[in-house]
Amino acid sequence: MSLFPLLLAAAASLPVASLPPAIPQPATLGPAAPAPAGSPLIAPATIDNNLEISGEELEAEQLKKRLFIEVKVNDNGPHRFLVDSGADRSVVSEGLALRLALPAGESVKVQGMAGAVSVATVEVAALALGQSEVGPITAPALPARHLGADGLIGIDALADQRLMLDFDKRTVTVQDSRQPYTSMGGEILVTAKRRKGQLIITQASVRGRPVAAVIDTGSELTLGNQALRERLFGTRIPNGMREIELISVTGQVLKAQAVVLDDVRIGGLMLNNVLIAFADAPPFALFGLSEQPAIFLGSDLLASFRRVSLDFRNRKVRFTLRPGSTLRPFATVQF
Repeated sequence: MSLFPLLLAAAASLPVASLPPAIPQPATLGPAAPAPAGSPLIAPATIDNNLEISGEELEAEQLKKRLFIEVKVNDNGPHRFLVDSGADRSVVSEGLALRLALPAGESVKVQGMAGAVSVATVEVAALALGQSEVGPITAPALPARHLGADGLIGIDALADQRLMLDFDKRTVTVQDSRQPYTSMGGEILVTAKRRKGQLIITQASVRGRPVAAVIDTGSELTLGNQALRERLFGTRIPNGMREIELISVTGQVLKAQAVVLDDVRIGGLMLNNVLIAFADAPPFALFGLSEQPAIFLGSDLLASFRRVSLDFRNRKVRFTLRPGSTLRPFATVQF
């Protein structure tokens, strides 16, 4: 089973004008990857100060907070693909598959935030991002109107890469993680857990409650599970919480409740004014995270930093602050 993102989120119960400015319209969500049922809780992460991103900078454009890069498909292109660390497989749009006459593959079941559905696939000989190439792969084909791009670059193409998202320069740097690297300094670096290719940070908390945080560059909206909502609020509805609907790339709808929160901590940093949507999304259970507080870190939160660097092979995540940022460092978090 493959996992893919939700793309469009819109207010369900209130007109757009009545929503607080912190809630984007529209917003996007990304997926999670599966984990065996009953898997043990994740051990605390450790701080690691050895990570550098260097290599070819690919021009990227930003749709809201998400970054796109140019990708060649079977040496044709370039085409605009979304960088999505939350998808376990890369995707091509139905239109691109038709234009390139890609051979049809077998149907597969995909799991998004709103549920599972069967989709068609196509055979791709090679995907090239800069000097890196992956293939052959079998890629699900989904409507471009929901993807908002010609395709998605997922974990299958990123597993051996270092990836740096520069939200100020609007560039994506891709490098083979087997190449040597040196410390750049000036960043907060965290060693993450890895499940089904995705990176999970356990040195994170929301209002003092420890959480497992999945890095999801394809999501425009940060999503928390019901366990976190109950830990924070119990059964009450906090001031400012709004009902929204999240629409997946398959057209499925997931209802959620969104609220702006302070004191969201990642690694050695504290963030305020963070929008989090809460929903009982299936990927939390597939990840083994339905019973403990957990969040998927969307690009809205990641863009609070100047740069975010991901090393999938070595399980390193690096956060770089912008000059004059309002993010406040803290010394230690106890878990």
